[in-house]
Amino acid sequence: MEHAQGQQHPISLYLKIWGLLFVLSTLSYLVDYFHFQGYLRWSLIVTFMLLKAGLIVSIFMHMAWERLAMVYAILVPPLCLLVLIGLMAAEADYIFLSRIFFFAQGASPGS
Repeated sequence: MEHAQGQQHPISLYLKIWGLLFVLSTLSYLVDYFHFQGYLRWSLIVTFMLLKAGLIVSIFMHMAWERLAMVYAILVPPLCLLVLIGLMAAEADYIFLSRIFFFAQGASPGS
């Protein structure tokens, strides 16, 4: 009998990662429990979210053991999209503020 050869990872690794995900989820719930507000709240939530997503992708989706070319092929396109979304958000803020400034000057009674 011939078995398929592949990577075998110890079950303890998966249990440790599962425990770490549980701790990170608990910490993200504690952010709401302690009523953090403003940028601190959102930065903590996003940090915990990114840590959990990174652990899931690297361990459970086996990206930590993939070739670097495969990792780049999967992770670079979403990162490029995030950069483009950030640029569009900055452009939207600029356009919004330009319109407020333009219409505020044109709506004055003296003009």
